[in-house]
Amino acid sequence: MSQTAEFRTRTDRFLTGVERIGNKLPDPFLLFLGLFLLVGVISTVLELAGTSVTIPGTDEPTAVRGLFTGEGLAWLTVNLGANFIGFPPLVTVVTILLAVTVAERTGLLGAAIRVSLGSAPRWLLPYAVGLVGVTASVMADASFIVVPPLAAMVFKAAGRHPIAGLVGGFAAVGAGYSTSLVVTSLDALFAGITNAVTETLPNAGATVTPISNYYYNVAASIVLALVAGLIIDRVVEPRLVREDAPRDMVTSDDVEPAAVAGGQDADDVAPALRSGPDDLAPELDAAERRGLRMAGLAFLLLSAVILVAVLPGGSPWRNDEGGFLPESPLLDSTVFIVFVLFLGPALVYGYVSGSMRESADVPKVMALGVKDMAAFIVLAFMLGQFIALFNWTNIGSALAVSGANGLESIGLTGYPAILGFIVLASLLNLFIVSGSSMWTLMGAVFVPLFALLGYEPGFVQAAFRIGDSATQVITPMNPYIWIFLVMLKRYEPDAGLGTVIARMLPFVVPFWVAWVAVLSVFYFGGLDVGPGVGIRIP
Repeated sequence: MSQTAEFRTRTDRFLTGVERIGNKLPDPFLLFLGLFLLVGVISTVLELAGTSVTIPGTDEPTAVRGLFTGEGLAWLTVNLGANFIGFPPLVTVVTILLAVTVAERTGLLGAAIRVSLGSAPRWLLPYAVGLVGVTASVMADASFIVVPPLAAMVFKAAGRHPIAGLVGGFAAVGAGYSTSLVVTSLDALFAGITNAVTETLPNAGATVTPISNYYYNVAASIVLALVAGLIIDRVVEPRLVREDAPRDMVTSDDVEPAAVAGGQDADDVAPALRSGPDDLAPELDAAERRGLRMAGLAFLLLSAVILVAVLPGGSPWRNDEGGFLPESPLLDSTVFIVFVLFLGPALVYGYVSGSMRESADVPKVMALGVKDMAAFIVLAFMLGQFIALFNWTNIGSALAVSGANGLESIGLTGYPAILGFIVLASLLNLFIVSGSSMWTLMGAVFVPLFALLGYEPGFVQAAFRIGDSATQVITPMNPYIWIFLVMLKRYEPDAGLGTVIARMLPFVVPFWVAWVAVLSVFYFGGLDVGPGVGIRIP
């Protein structure tokens, strides 16, 4: 057996075990329902045992409160609705999603990606795919479906191997999913979850906003794009050439159906995948070019209006000291700014390009975005209950104090503790691919823990992004890996999960190492990861 075949065999065995374990996990809603009940039982036992902790910075001990007590049950019946509606990500994510949906459905985001890739010279294509893929998280999960086939088409048009573009596009989107050159709805989602956890901390540091990790995200995006391009150019494509991998797509009749996650089969997914490449040619037509130019002008005009409004000394968007940091109405207006900068250009593009015919189309398109997010809204009900219970019972505080004391007792309070946190997140990401679910779970424990050790919640959130993304392109728990397999089978009908993992593995470790290196520069350089958010709490 050749080394390549042996490697694939070992990979298949390992991933089969991961898949078997992962498939035993319940639906995220049921998972957090179980955790909610578990916290309820543990909190009740701890209250009956008279457990309390003294949080640094406070004089009085904080007692653990139990859910299954008279006080706890009354709290639940009174606050069930408030726990859900008050879940912070609902305020920010749903609002931003309305505008992003219009930008996506009118074709603005797709056109921007196509012109970014199509205008790149042949030698620069891998790096352009890397940059576009990393930044494409602005389209949320749609980026997994839009970017890879477009990258394959652009590669083929330039005389390069299309599978290299396909693989590179998917790897850049997935392994770099938590970062972007622009503010995305994911930034708002993470910020909302973080702030929900920090409400009970006596010294929570700077308020986390959707731009609290922006400096770090920009640096990470550039580095990861370069790493992705280097791997595509020097590792993935040469290997495809050596293997004489096919360069032409086979007809759909030649492709065997492939099972996809969630009980779907290829017939449910393939039509959408087939329409993607057919409807999204690598070159823009005249109407799309006009629309993109006018959308760019609209973006510049709106940006200028915002700057004119906030820069004057007497601007109402400044704080009482006349500045913007650490807090100000401008930072609190981030959701509005992102909303306007997406919606305005999207409307202009839609009407100029002809993709949007009448004003009545706008609310209809927004409704589609809310419909697509229905599953998250249902999950948010349970996430909100879990976060609220975790805070109300004071279990998070007890775990944070105990964990901080434990780390201090073994001398693990500096950067090694941060690295251990990233490794744990990377391993959990193999089983929990939902960033919001994993950050809800980990943030409830580690944000207070690291805050007691003196780390800004915004910095801890930045470190979490590494573990949330780098490993998700190699886990069978990621539903988009199965959709990618359908894409790959259009070139390689005999491809299987082992093939996908073999194509993805060259990206995982370099991405993880590069991302940690960027974080290390910020940490040891004492640099702010975003406006007003440093490494340590002042």
